[in-house]
Amino acid sequence: MTTTLALLPLLLVLGLLGSGRVSGLIAGLAGLAATLGVSALLLGPASGPASVVDMWWQEVPAGAWLAWQVIAIIASGMFFHRCTVARHGTGSKETHAATPRRLWAVCFLLAPFAEAVTGFGVGYIIAIAALRRLGLGGVPMLVLGLYSQSLVPWGALATGTTVGATLAGLTPNALGLGSSLLQVPIHIFYLLLYWRFARQAGVPVPAVQKIDDVAWTGLLLALVWLANRHTDVEIAGAAPLAVLLALRFWRDERPDLYGLRAALHRNAPYVALTIALCATRLVPPLRDLLRPLWALKPYDNQPAFAPLYAPGFWLISIGMVVLVTARASIGRTVADTARGAWRACAVTLAFVVMAQLYVGSGMAQQIAEALRSAAGRDAVLSVPLFAGVGGFLTGGGSAGNAMLMPMVTALARAVAVDPAWIAAIQNSVCTNLTMLSPIRVSMGIALIANAVSDAELYRRAWPLALPALAVGVAAIGLLLYAPGS
Repeated sequence: MTTTLALLPLLLVLGLLGSGRVSGLIAGLAGLAATLGVSALLLGPASGPASVVDMWWQEVPAGAWLAWQVIAIIASGMFFHRCTVARHGTGSKETHAATPRRLWAVCFLLAPFAEAVTGFGVGYIIAIAALRRLGLGGVPMLVLGLYSQSLVPWGALATGTTVGATLAGLTPNALGLGSSLLQVPIHIFYLLLYWRFARQAGVPVPAVQKIDDVAWTGLLLALVWLANRHTDVEIAGAAPLAVLLALRFWRDERPDLYGLRAALHRNAPYVALTIALCATRLVPPLRDLLRPLWALKPYDNQPAFAPLYAPGFWLISIGMVVLVTARASIGRTVADTARGAWRACAVTLAFVVMAQLYVGSGMAQQIAEALRSAAGRDAVLSVPLFAGVGGFLTGGGSAGNAMLMPMVTALARAVAVDPAWIAAIQNSVCTNLTMLSPIRVSMGIALIANAVSDAELYRRAWPLALPALAVGVAAIGLLLYAPGS
């Protein structure tokens, strides 16, 4: 009975989101209210109402503080995007022929870079615009645009990974490093599917170009791994993508001085942002100055918030420079940002506080113990399914990890399976499955004026769910059944 009660808030959220009849915000608020109620029912009889209130008083502010660090990036990332839109509309109007080289660069570099810097589906918007300039359209364009989400563990400056790491008791870099290793086999499957989708879009990839795609994909994944190992997880996706974007542009376009200047001018905000973030993370004197400056750390088990070191500071600062030089309206841009960001911020707050209550009340541990009793060590085979459903339904790594990370890591500890690897599997599967979430699919269809239905897009794109799920199950199989495990 107690386990059923502990599961009730989670099942309520999944049921509400799965119904398609309520928004993520309503589902999150309902889940938060249910978590408060259930925690009172489970703790109240044994410890009394005063202890329940004390637990709420401790865990709700802790969850809100963790949520704030994500919300700061959501709001500033949306602001930065609105600034770039105010600067030059939705992007350059120039068109190019859809060659296999250009198509790979859009799907695996340009669009994931935009998602890494801003997040929350902005990369999909930029992918659709770039694919249109290559002459693509309809369902094939929408499917290829979903590759903007292929490095989402580092999307929105790795907010989802940061939340997941904190809830798992890991450093963000440790979780990023594990996720980068899992991303290697996931990307192998992504590449195989990409060649199929490219052929269906009328851009068949010849054998020589496939070798080139494999080499560049391998280089990308190696750089992502190195970045996670040697620098902050926040830029471990954006920095390698930016470097490879510059190299690909130089190799494929062979720009003259005029073309190089035009490209730098067109992408100046992103170049400036990448330089600022890399400098503050990679230059020791600057990093050592800004990281502790005015840093706030009210909770020992959560990361500090240093306002001049946080990515949001640079997103806002460079965005303001863009607005001033473009002579655009600051008030209108702020209003557009607020309209676009408030719901994502509210959803994040609800889910992260809900997750913190799951940990603080002991509900996550209770569910884990019940699963262990029912299935033993094999219970961890359910982690990829939970993670996939969470990412699919919430459409974001922050909300998905907040909802499920406490439960799956508690399960890992209960059955003596390495919780760090279980956390990496949860993070990787959850974030990669956001590419097929109803939120992303609806966004893409809206961008082409609802010219196709959700069902049409899902019929073509559903294989994109298989790489992350298959790798997650295989990884857990190795943890369970490899010699010495």
